Amino acid sequence: MITIKMIAERANVSRTTVSRVLNNSGYVSDEARSRVLAVIEETGYIPSENAKALRTKKTKVVGVILPKISTETSSRLVRGIDERLAKDGYQILLAATNLNEEKEIEYLKLLKSRNVDGIILSATNTSEKLIQTIQSLDLPFAAVGQTLPGICSAVYDDEQVTKDLLSLMIEKGHKQIGFIGVDEKDEAVGYLRKKGYLTMMKNLGLPIEENWVQTADFDAVSGRDAAERMLTLSEKKPTAVIAVTDRLAVGAMNYLKSAGLSVPGDVAIAGMGSSEMSEYITPSLTTVDFCYEKAGEEAAGLILQEIKNETKKEKIIHLHYRLFIRESI
Repeated sequence: MITIKMIAERANVSRTTVSRVLNNSGYVSDEARSRVLAVIEETGYIPSENAKALRTKKTKVVGVILPKISTETSSRLVRGIDERLAKDGYQILLAATNLNEEKEIEYLKLLKSRNVDGIILSATNTSEKLIQTIQSLDLPFAAVGQTLPGICSAVYDDEQVTKDLLSLMIEKGHKQIGFIGVDEKDEAVGYLRKKGYLTMMKNLGLPIEENWVQTADFDAVSGRDAAERMLTLSEKKPTAVIAVTDRLAVGAMNYLKSAGLSVPGDVAIAGMGSSEMSEYITPSLTTVDFCYEKAGEEAAGLILQEIKNETKKEKIIHLHYRLFIRESI
């Protein structure tokens, strides 16, 4: 097995010089560096990451916790995180909670035990237990999608997102507008997007029937069920529906079609997330593109700044989004 000592002997330099070359730190003359690199190439030497971590107290690994690993949102977010971190020589270690809060806590502690340099959390809740656990870990940390006290976050203006979609619906002449949301434990997607709907409808003096506001899970089936409840339990039917995710919107559209209703002729519909399917279903779905790859890059930038002590805790970055107006409205 090739060791640093053997590399030093063959290159006729000290072990300190070899370490400096491997870690790209400290002064090494061009001539000595060339000799060391030539020997490394000749011998095929691969430095031990464990040994390097012991010397530098850095593993060059960042943990990434996702609510679900198989979704398009997660894959786009991870792509942005990975590409940005790779530029600085970092790798990622993924964990998926399947929307289980206890698993979220477990994975935070597990990643700490694996000596990651920092953690990025695609957050789905803002519970006190989660915040206390994060603070107890004493690690560089960044959240995406939720604002967590004392923690760097990359977030959207979720309340305004809903207001922007409502404005589109109103421009199309709609006044009776339904809303399909999710559990308000998810502050960004559940609470703030619903708040945007309720606030704007009330401020404009538009009617809100009790059954026009439905809560669902994050899948298409629950979106279908929510649309069914909305239309069958209401005497006055909405002429438009806003859903907080594309999956919910697609499920709602499925019910509307099965009930013999035309989209957008009878009921207009819009979602959020700009999933791939949103462009190819019939009619194509009006949606919000949250630019997830860019969000991942921003979150990675935050964690790198924290690792390098270049930023203060609780820095908040506001993420960009854009509307895709399509046939469904």
